[in-house]
Amino acid sequence: MSESKASVTWQENKAFMGVSPSGHNVQIDADKEKGASPMELILLGLGGCASYDVVAILQKSRQNVTDVRCELTAQRAETVPAVYTDIHMHFVVTGQDVKDSQVEKAIKLSAEKYCSASRMLVQGGVNVTHDFEVIAG
Repeated sequence: MSESKASVTWQENKAFMGVSPSGHNVQIDADKEKGASPMELILLGLGGCASYDVVAILQKSRQNVTDVRCELTAQRAETVPAVYTDIHMHFVVTGQDVKDSQVEKAIKLSAEKYCSASRMLVQGGVNVTHDFEVIAG
């Protein structure tokens, strides 16, 4: 099992500076004035993790992909803790002669095998769903 170390330091009000295990600074702000909120970062982390997988898998399957965008829509519980209950991921894949079947396979592999963020959220009870569209270009 590998260990990661990060830190979060209070700046002012509801603003914090996070330092990732790789040494990158991330501005965090529960008021959303100086940075993304902690829950927004979880959503972005999921989108980034899954998008990386989809791009890598499509490239390995020799798909001519020029752009991948993951649009996330999430619902949160209305009571504290206001956890995410449902997250829908819509992938928009642009490229030349990109096969729908390859995109579908890439998303499925990410969701079921490779994306640590997705697996963690699903195991925690979040209903994570996916769909996609392919745009020629």
